[in-house]
Formats: sequence, C-alpha cells, structure tokens
Amino acid sequence: MSESTKNTAIPTTTKAATEHFVGTAWVSLLTQPGNPTDCVVGSVTFEPGARNSWHSHPAGQILIATEGAGYYQEKGRPAQLLRPGDTVTIAPGVVHWHGATATSLFTHLAIGPNSSQGVADWGTPVTDAEYQAAHA
Repeated sequence: MSESTKNTAIPTTTKAATEHFVGTAWVSLLTQPGNPTDCVVGSVTFEPGARNSWHSHPAGQILIATEGAGYYQEKGRPAQLLRPGDTVTIAPGVVHWHGATATSLFTHLAIGPNSSQGVADWGTPVTDAEYQAAHA
C-alpha cells in the first residue's frame, strides 16, 4: 500500500459545532478534506434529542445509519425514521436535517463526495416545533 492511500491514524472525535447543532453531537472524521479521492467520510453520533441545523451540500451527501434511531428530513417533506443499515442519498443542494430521536442515540456515517466543492451550506436551526413534528 502506498503512503498516499495508507491511513493508520486513529480518528479524533470532537464535539460538533454548537452553532450548527441543537443538543450534543460528536464527530469523528475518518477521511480528511483534501485527500486524493476528494471524498470526506465522518462518523457522527447524536445524543438523544440532538440534531443539526437545516443545511445542504454542494455535491450532495450519503448517510448510512449504523446505530440507534434517528431522523432525516428534507425541507417540505415528512421526516423519515432511520435505523442501522438504512441509507439516504441526498442530491446536491437539497436542504435537510438529521439527528437522533428523543429517546435514542443515533450514529451515522456521513459521506461527502467532491468535497473540494464545499462541505456544507448551513441554514437555520431546526426548531423544537419542527423536531416534534418529526415524531408525528
């Protein structure tokens, strides 16, 4: 394996930026921006009730649920319940949010292709009323 493709470092887990999340979430970047594939992969764990703000991705995103239960919602559409093994393919520019249910941790892999186009365009926080509607 060449040095450019070898990844031996243990990913560092950091608390997610509070300006883009309601509640507590933790992010482990499994690949760093600027790698030869131009794809960023992270593992994100949301504590119960935590969610990110409305946002979009210039090149789209893929989510793969790995633990617990959570929600994914596109602007103007009903929320979808996600459980381990569920995947969501999000087209470029689609405004959405994702996060845990009120009673479960939720972990997913977030795959960001073509990260040189930008990682995320952040919008407003998901309100408590919007989050509660996801439970309906």
